[in-house]
Amino acid sequence: MPTWELVALPSGLRVVVTPMPATQAVSVSVFVGVGSRSEPRELNGITHFLEHMVFKGTERRPDAHAIAEAIEGSGGTLNAYTNKEFTCYWNIVPFDHVETALDVAADMVLHSKLDAEEIERERTVVQQELKRNHDNPQVWAGRLVGMAVYGDQPCGWDVGGTIETVQRIERPHFLEHMERWYRAPNVVVSVAGNVEPGRVVELADRLFSDIRRGSVPPVPPYDPSVRGPRVAVDVRTVDQCSFSLGLPIFGRADPDRYALRVLNDILGAGMSSRLFREVRERRGLAYAVHSSYGLLADTGIFTISAGVDRAKLAESIQVCIGELEKLVAAPVPDEELRKAKEHAVGRFRLSLETAHAVGQRHGELLLTRGEIEEVEDVVAALEAVTAEDVQRVASRVYRAGAMHCAVVGPDLDEDELANLLAA
Repeated sequence: MPTWELVALPSGLRVVVTPMPATQAVSVSVFVGVGSRSEPRELNGITHFLEHMVFKGTERRPDAHAIAEAIEGSGGTLNAYTNKEFTCYWNIVPFDHVETALDVAADMVLHSKLDAEEIERERTVVQQELKRNHDNPQVWAGRLVGMAVYGDQPCGWDVGGTIETVQRIERPHFLEHMERWYRAPNVVVSVAGNVEPGRVVELADRLFSDIRRGSVPPVPPYDPSVRGPRVAVDVRTVDQCSFSLGLPIFGRADPDRYALRVLNDILGAGMSSRLFREVRERRGLAYAVHSSYGLLADTGIFTISAGVDRAKLAESIQVCIGELEKLVAAPVPDEELRKAKEHAVGRFRLSLETAHAVGQRHGELLLTRGEIEEVEDVVAALEAVTAEDVQRVASRVYRAGAMHCAVVGPDLDEDELANLLAA
């Protein structure tokens, strides 16, 4: 795997460069350590809204077209995303356009105009995005279960905010938000591809010279005593029920994270998983069923999701819970464990096939954990997972009274669902 070089500039900005000379591409990712869990309740969604606005023009590139053309003109692509803990702006270009890629990224992040008319136009776009997510039953069930698991605290709020909070965000709020969070020690620039590290560092030092200095506020901690409802329902006239079961778990640096990955592969990742075989192949209850997890700094969530007929909802939930209970009750057989570990290692290796994937991994790890874990160390940790480790982590994940359930569909009975969780 490619090696990487890390430089901390005098401003506090960290630059990680991963040379990959065999590729024709360069990926530039700018990570900013602010997400929805750092927002005030009344401005929930401002980080995501700001991510949209950064694409709308700078003094040098006055509109969205000029920004897009600067990257797309070379055959490249650009985008961004926001989650609960950070924002990432990225682009991918041919290797001989690395200076343009860094210049555009720095210009966007440091010199966005935040034009008042553009804010009004984009406000509607963001609100339409929220409505689209709400109108997708599977997506909305996932949102509801997150709100239920974390309750009314920053970890539980939707990354995009609400129609009402987005409506009240104005230009001064954006300026204050950038002033507070877009500071050098809170930013990582990750560049991967056919590049020379020294040149990348020189470019980053020059192009990001205007970045704000100084520290940022602490992120609000997760409060485990705050919980949402055990059951959250959204009754709609649709053809099937989309449900998501959710459990609060540990954070991203927990030593059990490797066993958790193996457990997830066994339970619900792919067509050979226990959930797929039992729910779809043996019982024919659902077309798609899977488990997944997301880890934050100090907490996480484990989910099981599927879409089923209303008449099969209770049975489907019981079967999913039952498969999790089996992992708590008995060690995984040796051959199943071996295959799951091989699957986990293989998926991990294949996830790092491109310069963009490598750059994303290195930037996110450096921002969120302060270090980059070597690929072979991760592989060794996954291969070292035992059946006892999986069983122990299953017990940490599935605890009495901890499971929440969200369902979007017709004719829902909250008491019926609550009884299923209590059974």
